Amino acid sequence: MLKIQEAQMILRELGLPDAQQNEISGYTFLALCNIKEKDRWSKAFRQSLGISKGIMNFISENFQKEYAPNTRETIRRQVLHQFVQAGIADYNPDLPGLPVNSPLTHYTISEIALETIKSFRTGDWEKAIHNFTSKIGALKEKYNKERKMSRVPLKLSDGSVLMLSPGKHNEVQAAVVEEFASRFAQGSAILYVGDTENKEILIFTSTHLRILTFTSSYIFSFYLNNEQTQKQ
Repeated sequence: MLKIQEAQMILRELGLPDAQQNEISGYTFLALCNIKEKDRWSKAFRQSLGISKGIMNFISENFQKEYAPNTRETIRRQVLHQFVQAGIADYNPDLPGLPVNSPLTHYTISEIALETIKSFRTGDWEKAIHNFTSKIGALKEKYNKERKMSRVPLKLSDGSVLMLSPGKHNEVQAAVVEEFASRFAQGSAILYVGDTENKEILIFTSTHLRILTFTSSYIFSFYLNNEQTQKQ
């Protein structure tokens, strides 16, 4: 059996849905485990890899499978994101505080997944799978807690708090709202916050929307009237 087929079999046994048992998921999994065609799974080990220069290069060099550069986003959104959620991969283990869009973003096979994978094709495989599924819930909870602790809190004037993803950009946004606005723009309202992870955090209410609509309509009417006056 080819290594890509074995990788897909392992992903199925680990509980990944059908969409993450496809070929590109299998090759990504092999890259994370540093497993080549003739390697035994017991030789798998953890290594931190970026997507383009790490995972995609590994696939190309060792399996002669070429993916277009824009496949990077497919791997990130439709493979690695689900691997992390399933406890199979770790996200930025070397630098947990990296912003979402950092060029240093990296992934590695999780320790519990690595321990499980090394038992593939041995008599301990079923026991290892059971151990993985029983432990992964606690690991997910720990990961989510650590991720939450690294987020940037943004306190709004009404006392509510937005938890932004880690990164200098969001630290600046929080400082602008909490420090600058409170001193130099008192009484102002925050209508929109741009987060690198959640790009559409809208804060305005229906009242704000009516005010914005009225103001923009008034400005447009004033502009038209002014244009007509100048033409007369």
